[in-house]
Amino acid sequence: MNLLEEKWLPVRRRNGQADWIAPHQIAEPDIVAFAANRADFNGALAQMMIGLLQTTTPINDEGDWEDLLDVPPTAEVLQKWFAPTADAFVLDGDKARFMQDFSLTEGAECTIDALLIDAAGGSAIDKNTDHFVKRDTITAMCPHCAATALFTLQTNAPAGGAGHRTSLRGGGPLTTLVVATPSRSLWQDLWLNVKPQRAFLQQGGDVQKTAKHFTFPWLAEISKIQASGGETQPLQVHPHHLFWAMPRRIQLDFSDAQTGQCDICKRESTQLVHRYLTKPQGLNYKGVWRHPFSPYYEAKDVWLPVHPQPGGFSYKNWLSWAMGSSQSKKQVQAATIVNYVLATRKKSECRLWVFGYDMDNMKPRCWYETTFPLYDLAGSDRATQKNFPAIVKNLIEASEQAVFYLRQAVKQAWFGDSDLRGDLSFVDKAFWDSTELHFYRQLQSLIAQARSDTGIDMDDAGFLISVGEAWLKVLRNKVLDMFDVDIVGAGAIAQQDPRRIAEAYNSLKRNMQGDTIKKILCLPVTEKGNKPAKKSKKLASTTEPQAQLPL
Repeated sequence: MNLLEEKWLPVRRRNGQADWIAPHQIAEPDIVAFAANRADFNGALAQMMIGLLQTTTPINDEGDWEDLLDVPPTAEVLQKWFAPTADAFVLDGDKARFMQDFSLTEGAECTIDALLIDAAGGSAIDKNTDHFVKRDTITAMCPHCAATALFTLQTNAPAGGAGHRTSLRGGGPLTTLVVATPSRSLWQDLWLNVKPQRAFLQQGGDVQKTAKHFTFPWLAEISKIQASGGETQPLQVHPHHLFWAMPRRIQLDFSDAQTGQCDICKRESTQLVHRYLTKPQGLNYKGVWRHPFSPYYEAKDVWLPVHPQPGGFSYKNWLSWAMGSSQSKKQVQAATIVNYVLATRKKSECRLWVFGYDMDNMKPRCWYETTFPLYDLAGSDRATQKNFPAIVKNLIEASEQAVFYLRQAVKQAWFGDSDLRGDLSFVDKAFWDSTELHFYRQLQSLIAQARSDTGIDMDDAGFLISVGEAWLKVLRNKVLDMFDVDIVGAGAIAQQDPRRIAEAYNSLKRNMQGDTIKKILCLPVTEKGNKPAKKSKKLASTTEPQAQLPL
C-alpha cells in the first residue's frame, strides 16, 4: 500500500461533499479543506502535505511560485514531483514503512488507540479517571487513519516515559500556518506555506546529505543518523528532514488485519489494524532546530518553540505570533514562514491558522485552534513599521493590566480578606473575548492611517495620546460593565456582601483611572506633589531589536 497512490486524504469540496483523494489530486480547485473526523488530524495532514510539496517542488523562483498560486499544477505534474519519493510512502511491507522504524521486529505491544495523543493512558485507566475520553472506544483503525494517527503522533509527540522521545519541537508544539482570506481552495492555503526551494534550503541542515534516509529517516536504521544513545542535530540530516522527524520507534502490526468498520472514519476496511509495537530510543532531536511553522521564544540565550498554554488563544498572542515581539520580558519571534510571507508575498490577503495541544507533560489538557488576521504595512515608511509593533504592544499590555484589575476586584467582592479562593480563569476568558473585536478594529484603524497619504507620525506624542485614550476608554467601559453586570452583578444579591461589592467596584474604577495603566499607554500622568500632568513625548515601550532568523 503506497500512500502516494491511495485515495486516503479526507477532504471537503466546495459543494459540501466529503471525498477521499490521493495526494496528487490536492490541487483540484473545488477542494476547500481537509475533512478528517478529528481536528488534530486536519492540522497534521496540512503539515504533511506542505512538507511533501516543500520536499519535492522544483520551483526556485518567487515569480514561478506566484504563477502556481492562481493556476495550480495538474495532477500529472504533481505525480512527477512526488514520484522520486514513492518508496518512502509505503505503509505496509517487508522493507521500509512510512513513519515506522526500519528494523523494529520486537517491542512493547500497544493497542492501536495509543497512537492518539488524547487516548486514555494506562494511569488514567488504572485510576478510573478516563471520564471524557473513554477507554476502548477506538479498537481498530483502517490503514489510512492509522497512517494519519502515526504522522500526527510523530509530529506532536509528547513525553512518553523513559526513552520515548518528544517531537522535534517538543511535546505538543504550537503550529501557525498562513491561509488565504478569503480561502478559495485548499491548494492555495497549502501553497502559501511553501517557499521556493532555494530559499528553503538556506534555513538549516546539510544540503549535501542527499541520501533519502537523511530526509525520510525510516528508510534506514536509526544508527545511520544517530549513534546509540546520542542526539540528532540539524547538520546530521537534510533540511527537509524536519517535516518527517521520527522521534518514536513504532511498527504497525498488519499480521492479524481484519475486515470491519474503522472506529475513526467509519469506513469499511479489509485491513483493520488493532495494535502496534514500540521501543524507546528513537531519534533524539537536540540543537538549534528551527521549524518554519512555530514561533520561538528566548530562554537563557536559547530559542525554544512556543507551546499552547491553558486558557487558549486570544489577541494577547497576536503580536508575538504574527509579527514577533518583546513582551512581558519575553522575546518571541514569529514563525519563519509567517515572516517570509509578510515580507515577500504582500499581494496576498492572509490569516494565521493557529492550533495545537496544550500538554501537561504527557497529558493533553485541551486542543486549541483559531485564526488570527494578518496585516502588512506595505506602503508605510520605515518609522511606521518600527513604531506600529510598539503601539500594539502597549495596547496588549494595557489589556493585561486591565484584566488583572478586574480579576482582583472580583476576588475582593466575593472573598474579601478571606483565605477562600476559586478558579477565576473564566474572568480572563470573558475579558479577552469581549474586547477582541475592539482590538482588531483598533489595529485596522492604525494600519489604515499608516497606509494613508496624510503623513501620520506614529511617534508623535499627540497621536499616541489619542490612540491611548481611545483604548483606555474601551478597557474602562468593558471591565466596569463586566464587573457590574456580567460577573458580580449577575449573582443573587442576598448571597453577596453589598458593601464589599461597592468597595471592590470603586477600587476597580480608581485603578482604571490610575497612572499605572496610563503609563503603559503613553498617556499623561500626575507627577508627585500634584504638579501639572506631564505629556509623554516618545513611546513608553518599543520592541527590542530581534535576532534575525534565516528565511
